[in-house]
Amino acid sequence: MPRLSYLAYGLSVSVLSVAVAAQQKAAPTPAEAYPVAARSQSSAAVPASASKASKNAPLAASAVHNPVLWHDPGAVEALDLYAGQGGKTGAPAEPFTFLDEERDGTNPKFNVRDAKGKKWRVKLGEEVRPEVVASRLLWAVGYYANNDYVVQYTSIPGVKLDRGDDDAKKGHFREARFSRKPGGQEKIAIWQWGENPFKDTREFNGLRVMMAVMNNWDLKDENNSVYSDKKTGRQIFLVNDVGATFGTNGISWSKARSKGNLDSFRGSKFITRVGTTDVDFGTPQQPNFAIGAVNPKKYAMRINLDWIGNNIPREDARWMGRLLGRLSHKQLVDAFRAGHFPADQVDAYVEIVESRIKELQAL
Repeated sequence: MPRLSYLAYGLSVSVLSVAVAAQQKAAPTPAEAYPVAARSQSSAAVPASASKASKNAPLAASAVHNPVLWHDPGAVEALDLYAGQGGKTGAPAEPFTFLDEERDGTNPKFNVRDAKGKKWRVKLGEEVRPEVVASRLLWAVGYYANNDYVVQYTSIPGVKLDRGDDDAKKGHFREARFSRKPGGQEKIAIWQWGENPFKDTREFNGLRVMMAVMNNWDLKDENNSVYSDKKTGRQIFLVNDVGATFGTNGISWSKARSKGNLDSFRGSKFITRVGTTDVDFGTPQQPNFAIGAVNPKKYAMRINLDWIGNNIPREDARWMGRLLGRLSHKQLVDAFRAGHFPADQVDAYVEIVESRIKELQAL
């Protein structure tokens, strides 16, 4: 290798090492840092409305009050996975009024108000289809999820966007994801996979299994939200961004392969190890070192996340398999139809998901 190439390689490794070290230094402390009272729904005071900066910071253990991650979904077999938790009447209603643009994340996003006065956050890009399906499946098995719909085509006057293609900037949209949370809920913080009130519970482990079932590899803490429910006083913990699903096991050079890609999903690994008492899954997969050399920040952000899919008790994985197994073939088809996947891909996706459910039940 020429001398300059060695120098460039050495520089990449040095930069990458610094980034990884910084990530490890900032890694969360163990979940046991949460007091027992907090882990079992304490009666501590609910924090007041926070600034935007604090809303994107982890919820402190001392601020945890009546936390919930999962609820009994009841008659799973009767759920309408095409209409989703909002039902047909809860779908976004035209015409829409543009409010403002959101500049966070990698995909264009903006806020609108619909004809019924409801506020929606709209997302464009490759995450639209898989995110709607993922939110349907999480809701069906009892996890809290955004109320998501795909709007195939709409025009919105007065749009002012810095991101998006030319059509979007002119107010013309195809396959946009519309998402809203129930009224009376306010985001107060994010939560961490490595430090939260539910660590080691069946419900938390079941959520880890769901991430593997759907190949959700983008498990950054910032994608998790805590909402305060004014009606019940509960703090609702949910995975807020589930668009990096139904593609590869991990970050890829191509966005088209890593999100909502049938061939990538079909060729990905699901269960990678079955032990006497626990099981490992292929998602999230550690990033390739070559990606780290090009983008050390992304590499460092995900290098230590593979534990989320490893060492999950087999009984907890079977429990999730039993819950998913209560969904009919039609319900699964409806979930992918709700995501507006092409008709010739829907059955193939469902076949893979059903195969994974059987693997969980057989553990």
